[in-house]
Amino acid sequence: PKIAQLLKDDGILTFAQLADTSVERLEAILHAAGPNFRLADPATWPEQARLAADGKWDALRVLQDRLIGGQNRRHGDL
Repeated sequence: PKIAQLLKDDGILTFAQLADTSVERLEAILHAAGPNFRLADPATWPEQARLAADGKWDALRVLQDRLIGGQNRRHGDL
């Protein structure tokens, strides 16, 4: 909820808007919010948001099942 509020405060109100936001901008938003938010990794947020915006819930679930701590990791990766 706190990160969602940060995004809203920055004008990102929908999944489509999040999908069109660069990872660099998301990182800047988190960085500006302080050290408690710098641990979050937004690398896959636009991809997840695009699937949600397009109503591809099954594909989103498959992607999220593959993510570990929000990061795209394959079996065997550290």
